[in-house]
Amino acid sequence: MNDIQQSLPWLQTSWTQLSNYIIQNRLPQALLITGKKGLGKLKLAEVFAQTLLCISPLPNATACGKCQSCTLFNAQTHPDYFVIEPEEEGKVIGISVIRQLTARLVLKPQFESHRVVIINPADRLTNASANAFLKFLEEPTERTCLVLITDKPSTLPATITSRCQQLHISVPDVKLSKTWLKQQGIIENNDLLCMLSQGAPLLAKRFADNSTIKLRTECFNNWSKLADSEESLISIAEQWQKLDKTEIDLLLFWLITWVMDIIKLKYQQKSIKIVNQDLIINLQEMAGKLDLKGLYKYYDHLLLSQQRFGTQLNKQLMFEEILILWTKLNSR
Repeated sequence: MNDIQQSLPWLQTSWTQLSNYIIQNRLPQALLITGKKGLGKLKLAEVFAQTLLCISPLPNATACGKCQSCTLFNAQTHPDYFVIEPEEEGKVIGISVIRQLTARLVLKPQFESHRVVIINPADRLTNASANAFLKFLEEPTERTCLVLITDKPSTLPATITSRCQQLHISVPDVKLSKTWLKQQGIIENNDLLCMLSQGAPLLAKRFADNSTIKLRTECFNNWSKLADSEESLISIAEQWQKLDKTEIDLLLFWLITWVMDIIKLKYQQKSIKIVNQDLIINLQEMAGKLDLKGLYKYYDHLLLSQQRFGTQLNKQLMFEEILILWTKLNSR
């Protein structure tokens, strides 16, 4: 049983596909791994990389873990292994980094096996760095495998994606995710955690470890009380803009699903599927008061805010506008 089967069982099918590339000696020069956050894309790429670099791989295309190459890989000092990523979360991968990489890749690999480059996340390449990388992608050096990782494949230039063998990782079955969470010692709120993470087990575990459920409850209470004019719009915006990037991403997603559920509840169909089942009583009460046309406009505005977030948009002003519109919607 390999490391993927033991630690991240939902990746087994994807790993089988990668290991077949190795067994059949049909390695892609460039591989694009896609899928939602929290599915273990980087872990899969790392296992693949170590196996390619291993001097004495096992018959089932698994790294031996004992050779000089594996020792260097585990110590993160392998001369033929490169991981390109932003210096800080949310930052871009600049052209200077790609130029330095391509200059090093002109040389032959130091070991007799392969050389592996992981770019994570590939969607953080700027236009200039993507163009510089494309030039290398068109004429890669010998025994070099490029692995790009992203949860936003649509943002990558078509010139890059068209030159990559693609591997998409799907969200696992909810039953498998909940079983895995229990194995990690997470017993409570598994249904809610799977919903909040959109079925991504690693993300669900992270949410359980860092009090994400508590944050969601606080944000929903602020939002719902504002509808009844019980909270200060400015103070809520100030609180929300102080959240880190990951938390703001989550908050915008939560706001979108709350409004989406309210719109669904307006239609009053018994078979309708609600995302936020734990909040259904509060959402039903809101649905009874709000105008459907106004809800659709507010929903569109939230989607636009989600798209703009990450640009130079002022977070305080973004949240003030979201909350002002919410207040006006509830005052009709």
